[in-house]
Amino acid sequence: QVQLVETGGGLVQAGDSLRLTCAGSGRTFDNYIVGWLRQAPGKEREFVSRIRWKDSDTYYTDSVKGRFTISRDNAKNTVYLQMNNLKPEDTAVYYCAARELTASARSLYDYDYWGQGTQVTVSS
Repeated sequence: QVQLVETGGGLVQAGDSLRLTCAGSGRTFDNYIVGWLRQAPGKEREFVSRIRWKDSDTYYTDSVKGRFTISRDNAKNTVYLQMNNLKPEDTAVYYCAARELTASARSLYDYDYWGQGTQVTVSS
């Protein structure tokens, strides 16, 4: 029983920055992996980044590496996605998602809980 709410999207110019917030409720993220994924119109959903809560281990897709940073605030049970040097191809609805840790490997797209999404639009 986890609820996720994303905020922070908006309309920006190429090269600008945004910080997305994913606030969790219902359970703490102590034994969870929390990810950000995005979907542009007419395209498949794309993995962006994820964080393993217990040790803050992070992972990024190549297209955002060096520009985006995922982080957590344990006291607030919140995950952030700092997006710098935004490009028009970053335009998408961004979703926060979560799943419990498991011993076996799982897909980067395999999550049990999803937020409602927040729109990010980057103009050239």
